[in-house]
Amino acid sequence: MGFLIRVVVNAFAIWVVTLIPALQVSVIAFPPGETLQLVLTLLIVAAIFALVNTIIGTVIKILAFPLYILTLGLISLIINAFLLWLTAWITGFWNWGLRVEDFWWGVIAAIIISFINWIFGLILRPRRRD
Repeated sequence: MGFLIRVVVNAFAIWVVTLIPALQVSVIAFPPGETLQLVLTLLIVAAIFALVNTIIGTVIKILAFPLYILTLGLISLIINAFLLWLTAWITGFWNWGLRVEDFWWGVIAAIIISFINWIFGLILRPRRRD
């Protein structure tokens, strides 16, 4: 259940990022490209992003641990942008999916996606009962 919630929140965050034209991040929907296809494309891209983040992101974060210490965690911005770019690269093999035109705008897009995920994480986190 947690993975599905994560995918839906990621899909919402990616959709919000695509609404900001200056970031040059877009989602190309399945043909014919109507609303249902856009929603399904966002969910698939979000699932791929969640898998990339879980599998590859974890390995990179473990290997880059010394850089986290040296940069006081700022390297996570570059790593998150790389994971977003990697998701765009994976979906780029088809005629639909995520497109990130510029890596540095992808950094800002990754910051926005991380911020939205953090906000929803605070809202959706189960409350502990004492």
